[in-house]
Amino acid sequence: MKLMTCPINGPRPVSEFVYWGVVRDMPDPQTASDAEWGDYVFNRDNAPGVKKEWWCHTPSNTWFIAERDTEKDVVISTCLYGENQ
Repeated sequence: MKLMTCPINGPRPVSEFVYWGVVRDMPDPQTASDAEWGDYVFNRDNAPGVKKEWWCHTPSNTWFIAERDTEKDVVISTCLYGENQ
């Protein structure tokens, strides 16, 4: 069974988690052009490698950041938003 460590609940089966996407900086709403918004909304860098991603432990509704190597499918670390990022 594959496990992921929730920062609040500890190691849990990966089936209890939902992936929500790569952590990305949003453009400044006051200064961003339409092209910048279009790029932010529609384009993704899907190259394999180490990425920081949003995940949710669904039984407890705990949202957190997982640093994961997408090429090797290995979770390197997990933390709550704002901690050790």
